[in-house]
Amino acid sequence: MRVDRDGVERRGPAVDLRETDVDPAAAARAVREGTWVTCPDPGPVHERVSPVGPATTLSVRAALADAARTRGAAAPEDEALAGVRAELAALDPPAVDCAEARRRVAEAGDREAALAERVSELRGRLKALEETGNGTEADDARSEREEAVERLAEVRTERIAAEQALSQARERAREARDARSRRLRLEDRAKNLRRDARDRLAASVRDAFAAAVDAVPGRGEVDEDGRFAGDPVTAALAVVRVADLDAPVVLACDRFESPAAATAHLDAPVIRV
Repeated sequence: MRVDRDGVERRGPAVDLRETDVDPAAAARAVREGTWVTCPDPGPVHERVSPVGPATTLSVRAALADAARTRGAAAPEDEALAGVRAELAALDPPAVDCAEARRRVAEAGDREAALAERVSELRGRLKALEETGNGTEADDARSEREEAVERLAEVRTERIAAEQALSQARERAREARDARSRRLRLEDRAKNLRRDARDRLAASVRDAFAAAVDAVPGRGEVDEDGRFAGDPVTAALAVVRVADLDAPVVLACDRFESPAAATAHLDAPVIRV
């Protein structure tokens, strides 16, 4: 690890920055982003526990599951979870709005009804003119009726096309609803698999965690089911001791005599702030 801060370069597995004005969150961010800390990439355990200090809050089981993975552990649920995640990534139900398609059907239907009524009126007028023998006006009425019939056929075709489009939109909407329902089921499945994997992985390091809680300075105990009772700083330090970490953990607590003592006790590189 190399720390370049305020014009001073510090190297080694234990770096003391207590004489600087660096706050714990900024130091943890520098570890993640590599701005002024050069080190291996941090992992999920760092996201859970670093920085360790008075403001520490911790989901112990989740942190232990991540710690178990740093030791090479895997869960039997991993393969199924990967499959569920892949299926979720492939599910992209489109947003389907049937309102516009319904509006087009309604408008086409209204135009068709109006034109059908117009054709009927012209048919009656033409019949009356033919009966009175008014040839010129009858010819005009016949021409007007033929135009109306032609326009009615066009509008009827438009209405049929609009109805087909509405039917297709409804089918797409149904498929989208099915996909959303499928997504919800898959999300529930993924949640259950993650929980089962977390619990199994945490259980796999239960004994190591209990030993670490006894070894690190602080108050805490672990019951047979792996439940921790004690202060969160003790839990976080024990998780660090259990995990196999290459990137430094930021410490903002007075549990060790020195950064070097913390590194030796936790078997992990540390930045003391």
